[in-house]
Amino acid sequence: MRAAWPRPAAQRVAALLPTAVSLLVVGVVWEAWIAVAGTPVYLVPAPSVVAVRMSVDPGYFLGQGAITLAEALGGFLLGTGVALSAATAMAHSLVLERALLPLAVLVKVTPIVAVAPLFVIWFGFGVMPKVLIAALITFFPALVNGVTGLRAVNPGALDFLRSVSASRREVFFRLRVPSAMPYLFAAFRVSIPLSVIGAVVGEWFSADRGLGAVIIVAHANLDTPTLFGAIFTLAVMGIGLSLAVSALERRILFWHESTFIV
Repeated sequence: MRAAWPRPAAQRVAALLPTAVSLLVVGVVWEAWIAVAGTPVYLVPAPSVVAVRMSVDPGYFLGQGAITLAEALGGFLLGTGVALSAATAMAHSLVLERALLPLAVLVKVTPIVAVAPLFVIWFGFGVMPKVLIAALITFFPALVNGVTGLRAVNPGALDFLRSVSASRREVFFRLRVPSAMPYLFAAFRVSIPLSVIGAVVGEWFSADRGLGAVIIVAHANLDTPTLFGAIFTLAVMGIGLSLAVSALERRILFWHESTFIV
């Protein structure tokens, strides 16, 4: 007997299938182009060469990737935490918004490559500079979407809560936070890959570990298979984090129209 609805496992496979097919098509086209053009390995390696390099020492890429992942997640949590705290204050006060928003824009337009060396000078060569750079690059999307979401409340629901003498705390947690969740998850989908970029940029300036350091060393040695192996690891990391955020969004916002598939 045919089931009326697909099983959850089948739904997960169906959701991942388009991503897998697109990556496979890109890999096949890339491999064919290298074979036809006869491009040297030191310029652009074929995907098969990169796969062999990664399969020879998978622990190396996994270990370095874990370091970058930890730095990226630390920066994401720090950046979004500070951004949401500021967004909460700004959503309740136009004066604070006008005072803080120019500073946030200043942070946004400051080139990361200009700030990274300063962080190394100020905070040394440890984990802190990478976390701060990742936090810096994730701050602005969460701030803007947080302010917008906390203010995008249903006027009728707001009037109702005020009519029953609800406190500002109750209005915040029962109305403003649920209304802001779709906006926040939209910001998270943007910020989570940016945090990986921030961690890698930080590693370019102040690390002997992590995928950013792997890329720098491989580039200096013209070891393009290792370089592309690090890039592939970063790609898998970014795709995995984005899918995780999307899955969490569907789980939490199952009631919202943004998660409906038409």
